[in-house]
Amino acid sequence: MKILRMLVSGLVMLLVLGLVNFYIGLHLWYLVDTWLPGVPAAVYWPVFLLIAFAYMIGMVPWPKAVKPAARLFKVIGSYYLACMEFAIIVLPLTDLLYWVLGLMGAQRTAFTTEAGVTLVLLLAVFLIWGSRNAWSTVVRNHPIQIDKSAASSAPITIAVASDLHLGNIVGNRHLRRMVAEINRMQPDLILLAGDVLDDSIEPFIRNGMSEEIRKLGARHGVYAVLGNHEYYGGSIKQYTELMDSIGIKVLQDEVVEAAGLYIVGRKDKTAESMEAAGRKSVEALLDGLDLSRPVIMMDHQPTGFGIAAQAGVDVLLSGHTHRGQIAPNHWITRRLFELDWGYLRKGKLHVVVSSGYGTWGPPIRLASRSELIRLEVRLDGTKPYREEPVHSSPVLL
Repeated sequence: MKILRMLVSGLVMLLVLGLVNFYIGLHLWYLVDTWLPGVPAAVYWPVFLLIAFAYMIGMVPWPKAVKPAARLFKVIGSYYLACMEFAIIVLPLTDLLYWVLGLMGAQRTAFTTEAGVTLVLLLAVFLIWGSRNAWSTVVRNHPIQIDKSAASSAPITIAVASDLHLGNIVGNRHLRRMVAEINRMQPDLILLAGDVLDDSIEPFIRNGMSEEIRKLGARHGVYAVLGNHEYYGGSIKQYTELMDSIGIKVLQDEVVEAAGLYIVGRKDKTAESMEAAGRKSVEALLDGLDLSRPVIMMDHQPTGFGIAAQAGVDVLLSGHTHRGQIAPNHWITRRLFELDWGYLRKGKLHVVVSSGYGTWGPPIRLASRSELIRLEVRLDGTKPYREEPVHSSPVLL
């Protein structure tokens, strides 16, 4: 029954995707036919459909000999996804304007050319600005006061990065900038809150990304949790062993002590549907801990804030949402999650949700930014915090 539901869902998704792309392709055909009237439809439509479904083509597990071509298709397809979202927003508005002009009796003979030029220019601005937001990074500073004590009398600096999505699109260049920026913080702890991989582990290994991420340095260690994309890639064992070999512990429903804190790492929510044992509850993870000490928890998807607060978690770190990545998707994520980005205080619980460092699909962001988080955790007995400026200059491509 479950397999049947998945098949039906997949067929419905393909049908919707096909209809949307037919709508976009038809409008583009009108423009191509106006600007290049000699292009036959028999050539245009196969090329358009190849580009429209290029991302899905690139996701197919092709034989090794054609993998380079598949990677190229995935890159082309990722940019098309951004163009598709742009088209879904602007084409209905363009059609509405065409219809209104007709009702008003206006001359529309040059409408296709004029509208086409306008939309192409707007698309160029969208892609350029979106690339800037995706590849230039800001550092968000969150000073957090916890009414508990630990061994240290100094503030504890924690660098947090989520949603790196390392793969064929987000590669070593962006990763090197992240490592340099985090190391500049001189953190006590580094926490990677899920989706380090985009999905497949193959480009992570092929491009030696583990050697770059190995350069992360923190006085009390680097810890990570799984995100939904690590589950989608299906190489969790290989990934966790590789990370462990470079000194990064991937916590899977586990607790470690570091810098006088408890670091709790939950399995991603995806484990509930993809693993027979699911994942442990927050209460089970905290069972037996001395809750008079600070508890920092990583849970990739930002859910269950109330449960975490009642269980005794002090700081909950999440990502996953990308803050929608491309506007107006942030209107959707804002309604799906209690907090889809930023900071929230719930009782004694501090929640921080990052918009993520990398991108899924197109390396384009609109109304969101590539970001890293710098937490300054102040505990009871902490010496007065020195208001030093936090380095927050963009990391430019």
